Amino acid sequence: MQWRRLNGERIKLPIYEAVEQTIQRETAAGYKLKVCIGTDSQVYGDTTDFATVIVFLREKRGGFMYIHTYKSTIPMSLRERLIREVGKSVEVAYSLCELFDKYDIAMEVHADINTDPHFQSNVALKEAMGYIRSMGFVFKAKPDAFASSSCADKIV
Repeated sequence: MQWRRLNGERIKLPIYEAVEQTIQRETAAGYKLKVCIGTDSQVYGDTTDFATVIVFLREKRGGFMYIHTYKSTIPMSLRERLIREVGKSVEVAYSLCELFDKYDIAMEVHADINTDPHFQSNVALKEAMGYIRSMGFVFKAKPDAFASSSCADKIV
């Protein structure tokens, strides 16, 4: 899995090592960190583009993110696509949660799903919330899910 920064610079290390070095560097500089992980997707004809982001927030000092993009040509319903987004975010969160525990970093998983039942994305709300919470992660949905609905959304 290839990760990059917003400016396009590739992250050469495995993501676990890159995140650990980032945490060490940022905490040594005196920043209190919070991490938000989210995924968004967009359908373009027969292809669905996905973007997963790891957003590092420095308390009262802005933030930055790491990005992973990928494509799928498998046709899927809206519900399936939303659950796949959540699944990707959970996969990344699970692979890094040991680090966040080790360094006492707060972490949230964001889902690009609307809590208002008048929106189509609401069809997957209960499943997504259950999945994320059952893995022991903090769940955020729109309008609080900026990692997926703003950061990842700008990438796809």
